Amino acid sequence: MNEPRGIRNNNPLNIRLSKDKWQGQINGKGNIDGNSSLSSERAGGEAVFCVFSSMEYGWRAAFVILCKTYYGKYKLRTIRDIVSRWAPPKENNTPAYIRHVSDYTGIGPDRDLGDPQTHPTNWLLTGYAMAVMENGKTLPPIPMIKGFSLATGQ
Repeated sequence: MNEPRGIRNNNPLNIRLSKDKWQGQINGKGNIDGNSSLSSERAGGEAVFCVFSSMEYGWRAAFVILCKTYYGKYKLRTIRDIVSRWAPPKENNTPAYIRHVSDYTGIGPDRDLGDPQTHPTNWLLTGYAMAVMENGKTLPPIPMIKGFSLATGQ
């Protein structure tokens, strides 16, 4: 009952609501109860975070952001660049977040992660380490792998 928000919401990276409507998202901007099958208890009263129907869809959205938007559009290539955008200092202890992800993955904070199509392991490790940071606990890896596949076609 006292699960972290990202696990309650099937949103391992705690993606905030925006104008985007993600596949598998079951709540909408400013309307946490917009889906009649979603109770306010299930949504946790968290009106600023996306809620997904399954963890696979939460991971899919996370990897679309990381691999397509951050890597493809913004050309963010390192853990430092990615985390600095994901968890900006005005809201987070960004240096600690970077250190956690780098230590957890064994990838230096300034090392290029490579293209997600040819170096998927680096991106899977980075996403997983970010989820551990966001939720304070480990998560089952199978939904993450399925979500990565949904996001990248791999």
